[in-house]
Amino acid sequence: MALDLQLNDILTLKKPHACGANSWHIYRLGADIGLRCGSCGRLVLIPRSKLERRVRLIERDGESFRPGI
Repeated sequence: MALDLQLNDILTLKKPHACGANSWHIYRLGADIGLRCGSCGRLVLIPRSKLERRVRLIERDGESFRPGI
């Protein structure tokens, strides 16, 4: 089942970015998800299937929850 992701969600992934940040902001939705690094601002596109396996925590409107719970 696909994750319920929305624009401007903040994701915490399993591994940090090369700059050391763990937070990513969603700026694009579709088959590929567009993410912006919370620290350095780098933009990346990740296929939805790969991203769903890497997500540890989703923050939305000040609330945090784990995917699948």
